[in-house]
Amino acid sequence: MSGDDDSSGWQLTESDPGVFTELLKTLGVPLVVDDLYSLDSASLAELQPLHALIFLFKWVAGQSSEPSSGGQYDPEFPGFFAHQVVNNACATLAVMNSIANIPGLQMGAQLSELFSFTQGMDPQTCGMALTSSDWLREAHNALSPPSAISLDGLDLPRTSEDAYHFVVYIPYAGSVYELDGLKEAPVRHGEYSEGGEGWVAKAREVIEARIATYPPGALEFSLLAVHDDPIPRLQEQLSQLQAAGHQSEASELVVRLATENSKRERWAFENSLRRHNYLGFIHALLLGMAKAGTLDAVKDGAKKAFQERIEKRKKGEAMDED
Repeated sequence: MSGDDDSSGWQLTESDPGVFTELLKTLGVPLVVDDLYSLDSASLAELQPLHALIFLFKWVAGQSSEPSSGGQYDPEFPGFFAHQVVNNACATLAVMNSIANIPGLQMGAQLSELFSFTQGMDPQTCGMALTSSDWLREAHNALSPPSAISLDGLDLPRTSEDAYHFVVYIPYAGSVYELDGLKEAPVRHGEYSEGGEGWVAKAREVIEARIATYPPGALEFSLLAVHDDPIPRLQEQLSQLQAAGHQSEASELVVRLATENSKRERWAFENSLRRHNYLGFIHALLLGMAKAGTLDAVKDGAKKAFQERIEKRKKGEAMDED
């Protein structure tokens, strides 16, 4: 969940797989995050080994504190669980609650020391320890747009924006758990079978039950998968196939590798856009328009359009997101 009242220096980040993957890379964790558009067996099989599912949904104030989808609170959960104690840290907290419960996971020295420091802490204190970490906050904020322009003091009309929240589904000690930083404790959704699809079959059942509580056609949620980086495995398989002279199968892997590498390049480009400060560009653009004599007309048009939006708001009509 995000908001303006208690950010404690944590800036808002996007729910984007490229953002999550870059954060994991910064933390020294060799995992990637991908959008998940379907919970069918084939889609999930492509992402194995799958370590966690991050569910993003529209948060509504006053929601019941009872566990969702028939689960039960497990106050004796022996793994890692941190409460969300400040706004805007929700995305990174979801990542922490995910990766801290993956046995034997490789991670950077700072992150390893932080998790060691929080051992034995209650969820509230654990959440405070995470959000008080300067280096973790800096890693989080590095993927947020720079706040170069402040609109404070301009008496602009206040708008109520929807808030979204992240929860995590993980396998732990033979059961599927839901880790929600706004809940009092982890929610245990029952044991899963080691055969077949393993824990993801149980997780699918729980998540689909939760999605079913939304109106048909609702688009107020999304799902992200935390899984092993497939590139090292694909590269190894490609070398083996080429050495064995299986060129047809090798060609298929070349295409898959190219797709993965193209995706990483796109993520890197998009993250560079997120980090970029556009103030200089905006200043140069306005200066050029002023010299060309077109600034006043554009300014008047913008004022008119903005006033129309305010009138629509007063009448209760939906405002365009432009």
